[in-house]
Amino acid sequence: MKFIELTAHTTTEGSELVADIFWNYTNYGVTVCDVNDIIALQRDKSTFWDYMDDDLTQKREDVLVKCYLPLDIAEENIRSIRADLELLKERSEGFVPLGSLELTRREIEGDDWIDVWKKHFRPLHIGESVVVCPEWIKYDPAPGEIVVLLDSNMAFGTGEHETTSMCLELLQKYLKAGDTMIDVGCGSGILGIAGVKLGAKFAYLTDIDYVAVTSATHNAQLNGVADRVKTDLSDLLEKAEVRGEIMTANITADILCRLSESIPANLKEGGTLILSGIIEPKLGQVVSAYEGIGLKLLEQKKKGEWYALAFRK
Repeated sequence: MKFIELTAHTTTEGSELVADIFWNYTNYGVTVCDVNDIIALQRDKSTFWDYMDDDLTQKREDVLVKCYLPLDIAEENIRSIRADLELLKERSEGFVPLGSLELTRREIEGDDWIDVWKKHFRPLHIGESVVVCPEWIKYDPAPGEIVVLLDSNMAFGTGEHETTSMCLELLQKYLKAGDTMIDVGCGSGILGIAGVKLGAKFAYLTDIDYVAVTSATHNAQLNGVADRVKTDLSDLLEKAEVRGEIMTANITADILCRLSESIPANLKEGGTLILSGIIEPKLGQVVSAYEGIGLKLLEQKKKGEWYALAFRK
């Protein structure tokens, strides 16, 4: 199978925003090539390198974000990506430097890419106890570790993105054994699967993307928790009888604001709502929207350009 490798030229600050747009158009992987990540790792005294090419540490402003599009639908998707990048540029002006956003492309063989892509995934330790591990890697957990296995090439949500990792950290803090958990916009199912492995008795997951629902169902089976995880193809919880003590929604700030009255409807009184997918220009709007319906802000976290919030109903 042939693919178009599409590359956007951006900045460190804009890379995750561009990557989010790319993820809307591919299930075959998105990469961010940023020399600043190498420099940060080199300065991290807990990380040791046997060898590092000197060229890798030369600071550059240009950050490359790449995605992989099947050849037969590439042109249509590239037109949509260009339009989304233009909209991002308009909305981010004065807040986030995005660089040129120039797009370049080349044709590649898909099998080679998939093999290379898998080589770059490694187990991710998130918070005190969660380890997110690709299903093709054998990992022996340490005492107290919770392993979430993912078939990571099916839908967004590998744990690498700041929004996902912050949600997992907040889940570890606020989820209590025996809770019923609800996740709106489940993607790969990572949050709900982690929730039941952390002690939730049941997790109800929803998404509007068929690929995401299929992926989440597959990953729940992979982790042996399919009997405690239900996935549903819907935009919101339409079943009033589904109510939970803890709820997550890792989507975009605009949608969080628009659905501020609907999202917490299935959350029990005294329950915890965890939100992410929020950039700084939208942070105040999200906080106001949820405090405006009576929720109490418990905590605010930041990683990179992204924020996560925890509320009490």
